[in-house]
Amino acid sequence: KNSVKAMEKELVTCSLRGKENAALKRTQIFQIPGSKDLETKVIVVLGKAGMGKSILVQKICQDWSNGEFSQFEFVFWFDCKQISLPEKRYSLKDLLLDFFVKPQEGSKEIFEYILQNPAKVLLVFDGFEGLHDHENFPRCSARQPEKDLCSIKDLLSGLIQKKILNGCTLLLTARPKDKVYQYVSKVDKTIEIVGFSPQQRELYITKYFEGLPYSDNALKLIKECEYLFSHCYSPAMCRFVCFLCETILEMGDKSLPSTLTTVFLKLVQQKIIPMQTDVTAMQNQESLAVLAHIAWYLGEKHQSAMKSHPLHSKEVKEFALKYGFFLPFAFPRHSDSGEDKFGSTFSDFVVQNFLGALHLMLAEEIKDKSLTKYLSFPSKKKKPYNWLDLVPRFLAGLLFLQDDPYFCSLSNKDVKQSTKKQKTFLKYIRKLQINELCPERLLELLHCIYETQSNYLLQHVALRLKPDLSFLGVFLTPPDVHVLRSILKMSRKEFSLDLRNSSIDMQGLKDLVGLKNVASFRASLGDTVRLWKSLEQAKDYELLRTSTEKFVLDPFKAKTMKDISDLSDLVEMKEKMINSVQDASGCSSYEIPAIKNLRKLEFALGPVCGLQGFLKLVEILAAFPSIQHLDLDALSENGIGDEGAKSLSEVFPTLKSLETLNLSQNKITDVGAEKLATALPFLTSLKTLSLYNNSICDFGAENLAKVLPVMTSLRVLDVQYNKITGAGAQQLTDSLRKCPHIKNLVMWNPIIPYGVLEHLQQLDSRISV
Repeated sequence: KNSVKAMEKELVTCSLRGKENAALKRTQIFQIPGSKDLETKVIVVLGKAGMGKSILVQKICQDWSNGEFSQFEFVFWFDCKQISLPEKRYSLKDLLLDFFVKPQEGSKEIFEYILQNPAKVLLVFDGFEGLHDHENFPRCSARQPEKDLCSIKDLLSGLIQKKILNGCTLLLTARPKDKVYQYVSKVDKTIEIVGFSPQQRELYITKYFEGLPYSDNALKLIKECEYLFSHCYSPAMCRFVCFLCETILEMGDKSLPSTLTTVFLKLVQQKIIPMQTDVTAMQNQESLAVLAHIAWYLGEKHQSAMKSHPLHSKEVKEFALKYGFFLPFAFPRHSDSGEDKFGSTFSDFVVQNFLGALHLMLAEEIKDKSLTKYLSFPSKKKKPYNWLDLVPRFLAGLLFLQDDPYFCSLSNKDVKQSTKKQKTFLKYIRKLQINELCPERLLELLHCIYETQSNYLLQHVALRLKPDLSFLGVFLTPPDVHVLRSILKMSRKEFSLDLRNSSIDMQGLKDLVGLKNVASFRASLGDTVRLWKSLEQAKDYELLRTSTEKFVLDPFKAKTMKDISDLSDLVEMKEKMINSVQDASGCSSYEIPAIKNLRKLEFALGPVCGLQGFLKLVEILAAFPSIQHLDLDALSENGIGDEGAKSLSEVFPTLKSLETLNLSQNKITDVGAEKLATALPFLTSLKTLSLYNNSICDFGAENLAKVLPVMTSLRVLDVQYNKITGAGAQQLTDSLRKCPHIKNLVMWNPIIPYGVLEHLQQLDSRISV
């Protein structure tokens, strides 16, 4: 149990946000280097609701049926939100062959073959969150899980724990915030679907309206509404926006709603109003209120599907199916049951969110004072109240639409009650400590305020944002960028943004960097270089110049080979960019401030790529004239060795500003120490030199001792935990007498007799033991 908790912590801290976005072919999904056939392989596909996880797994099944993925002879696909509903118990054979494929003959032989060849089996569980609630997930307790009757949860738990069908491949889809890692102790591969790029959005919209008379107008209309176009990064939202745009164009209107709330209000209105009469209007209002209650009730249980519901009358079900709020599905016939049973599921996760928010507005039992607990941006780091994470945005939007004719047509609500709820919301926002919110909560607040379209609230939030806004490691979607940009523009403050590892797209980075009141920004170096290249190609020299002036690189920590490559790309682009900016601005000289002002550079690539990466880094060190602190000490040890030390010593003459050089734990021997000592006098500003925990012996100590008197800027030398004996220590001490500028010499070594070291310290108090 403890090991699972430890693994969860390790995986949670290892965020995917720092990874590069890349196109991945479906054929590459199951490629796991170094995997063993005898062990179960677990692949997790993450993606927000509406990103296309279900479409992906269905396409995988289709590809397999057409001859792809020949390594699998059997593929079983399960929709978790549906298979968790029949509260029955199954054996593995029941689940695979009775529940799923139902072969007409040879079931026993097929199942035996599956048990003997687990590596040829792919099991897909789509929507992992549908199989567990927010409380727990059972551990498989069956003695013979392949034969015993178990719940669906028990069976999946047994598969994950390798008690069942060990050697098969498990493909799980889940939302990024889902607790999938808590239940899976080992994940072999994680893939995250990030949605459409701006070009893919345009392609989808073009294809949707292809052949229609207003196809050109549709794309133009959607792109003009920047907020809605930003939401089109989600395939499901893109479909909604296209459907709404189609309806509006057919009616002769020329504008789209400006918020997500008004989009869905319009969608619901378009579904219901055209076909209703005065007689049915009241019935529809009542059915919609019941449906909204069901949406909220299921959301609290982390569900979107059901067999039945206490409020689920025949009229409500017919209403929900007729207008597309529900989709029906059948439970496959089980051997001990009679007729198939039918269930219902909400047609879309966002629809369920909207209806859940509508319930909070319409329900009389939810008083205005209790409304704030359903919002997910408390100042303390509490968990969001509900699984329906879009509810706060829709709720905030609906609170400010109480006079909207569409909203009034959908409800017979008490206007006074709604006004009270709006006032409660306003009071809550006014009291909120906005500058203390963590980045995720702040983004949620910005979305909610944006949905209200209240100038007062927008100004209120804009004025209370702190000047330093960090979104380090926080996934910034296109809608996030849009609302952030809209509210920053309303503030009179100057802002400093940290956008590193936020997976922000190039357009979003360009939009934020281009704001006049964004005085400086940090972003992943690769993203920044790509932005500058695109601006240079587009001949947008003005934004190129201002963005280079705003970019902050210091301090920079290189943790991967890609970091070194990005740094090299930056230096490589330097001359080209300088020429472009000079031509555009008429300046005779221009430097990229980020390069000129880099003062601290940390290198932590570890032992595998340490030397290779460092040799590449050394090639460009001269391009950073202001480096004061070069830190090569990493917990995983870089191990640059003598070759790295020699390479570094060759560029010492260019490092005129270097004050601190940390070469600790790098496997440097006397050979490297000699090369360093020869070149150290070139470092005329060096104050601290650390060679802690290397393999330097007396010969290396002797070479260091020779140059100490000429290193007049040096104040601290650390050579402890090397292989220096009493003889080497004596040489360093003798040299120290000629160095009044040195304040501290740290040279405790396990092979120096303690008495010798104590004697040397008595001779010179600057020696530390």
